[in-house]
Amino acid sequence: MESYSGFAYVYDRLMQDVDYDGWTDYLEEIFRKYKMIPRNIADLACGTGNITNRLAQRHYNLIGVDLSEDMLQIAQEKASETGVEVIFLHQDIRELLLPTELDAILCICDGINYITHGEDLAGVFKGVWNHLKKEGLFIFDISSYYKLSRILGQNTFAENLEEISYIWENYFDESRKICDFDLTIFIKEKQLYRKHEETHSQRAYQADEIIHYLKGAGFEKVDVFDAFSFHKPKKNSERLCFVCQKQSESEHAD
Repeated sequence: MESYSGFAYVYDRLMQDVDYDGWTDYLEEIFRKYKMIPRNIADLACGTGNITNRLAQRHYNLIGVDLSEDMLQIAQEKASETGVEVIFLHQDIRELLLPTELDAILCICDGINYITHGEDLAGVFKGVWNHLKKEGLFIFDISSYYKLSRILGQNTFAENLEEISYIWENYFDESRKICDFDLTIFIKEKQLYRKHEETHSQRAYQADEIIHYLKGAGFEKVDVFDAFSFHKPKKNSERLCFVCQKQSESEHAD
């Protein structure tokens, strides 16, 4: 989880093909489907604020939370450039402490996969539950077990762009259910290239495992979709979207 230091400054250029506008549209479709008009939203593992700031531009009140100070700095700069006000907090989502009860909490684009231990995941879900209002929504996605083990695992990807080149080597350990990503990035600086290296690790979760931890945290209503749709996941779904609703106060709360 403590990655995204030097990588933060090239993240957006490497992710430029992601349809963040479409992703934001999908989140609003979820709000409508669950008859929710959220006002106050927290975006966990918000990165450089690509979803956070877009939602803020659509007149929601946003709190962005991330472990990487570098990512948060970029997110804040982009918020200032677009004229939106977002509260950005430097926090580990395993120790969540937010200033208010929220209508919705999000964790978009693999943030949950970076929680590699079950006990930590249970803690994240409990923290989210405690910060949601009754009927509030927790929406997050994961890269599926299929994607991490079959598509990314044991594969190497490389690209030579005009100002950035990268090599992305992946190793999936079936016994640990962990996919390790070794990233080597070369960034052009005048006539030379500066080399950056980072290692990231993601846990491959089955949907049933996730649901188990959600139920333990107090979420009784949990729906799972093939991401960007409202269809049931398929065996080869690469991304799963979870929509959880806090239905009542219970013994799970602290």
